[in-house]
Amino acid sequence: MKKLFNNLYITTQESYISKERENLVVSLHGKEIFRAPIHLINSVVCFGNVLCSPFFFGLCAENNVQVSFFTQYGKFIAKVQSPVSGNVLLRKQQYKYSDDEKFCLDTAKSILIGKLNNSKTVINRALRDHSDKMKDCEKLKQVSESLSRSMSKVLSAENIDILRGMEGDAANSYFSVFDELILNNKENFFMKERTRRPPQDNVNCLLSFIYTLLAHDVASALEGVGLDPQVGFFHKDRPGRPSLALDLMEEFRSVIADRLVLTLINLSQLDEKGFQQSSSGGVIMNDENRKIVLDEYRKRKEEEVFHPFFKENIHIGLLFHAQALLFARYVRGDIDAYPPFIWK
Repeated sequence: MKKLFNNLYITTQESYISKERENLVVSLHGKEIFRAPIHLINSVVCFGNVLCSPFFFGLCAENNVQVSFFTQYGKFIAKVQSPVSGNVLLRKQQYKYSDDEKFCLDTAKSILIGKLNNSKTVINRALRDHSDKMKDCEKLKQVSESLSRSMSKVLSAENIDILRGMEGDAANSYFSVFDELILNNKENFFMKERTRRPPQDNVNCLLSFIYTLLAHDVASALEGVGLDPQVGFFHKDRPGRPSLALDLMEEFRSVIADRLVLTLINLSQLDEKGFQQSSSGGVIMNDENRKIVLDEYRKRKEEEVFHPFFKENIHIGLLFHAQALLFARYVRGDIDAYPPFIWK
């Protein structure tokens, strides 16, 4: 199994990244604050005003380390990477299948089954473990049953637009009870509805930020096995949109991102004063809260979980790579269907 390497997240504004021999060096106002051998780094993710030397880019290119740039608030800007060395035959097959309506429909069904099942599991686990702290357990049970009914209808869907409508309805239903899963500091952390671009409250701010991290990791995993993260089967292709990464991250949203948000809030790990309204009207995190989220995300990826297809425990951070491998095998025709990760 692939080794779990680290993603390096640079959030300190006015940082400068340079190269010293085979090391990556981060400095702030001329003083070194971090150093690491490049062979231990999987990718470098920069938020906001972060400067990089051309020699650092060369070091990353030589070691196949991708460098990505986001705004301070998590919006993707650009990435720098070495020449793509993926299997051209695999990508040609991917492009061919992306225009095959039946293949897209079958793939979307698998993806949606994974998403609905994992969303339901998050709700059921919360009911099992924290029902004594919740106000409306009955509503949670109703949503869980609704997700089960949606799963039973997925396989009979006749076209992908029907599936997209089902996914939207299921997501609305799931987020309608998300506030019930927040058990602590509800004056500052609450959800009335899912909002994005920009997020309108603290919870939506956290969700959007962690979804950005998740999409980055899934896209990197897809590139690592030779697939093109831009060409998907469920999400429509748009310029600049990593459609396949968005496809595969659907099964991870609830069990990785949403559960991490709930853990951060329910264990009082974040300072509510570290959120503020931006000039655009959305809510943004300060640097301190962002560092806490990134550190907890890293720790979560180091935890192990049982993978039902490989029948072994693997690091959560390797789930993206494992599913990318399975998807590549599916595109090649080595397996008959794509098996989404089902959390139990």
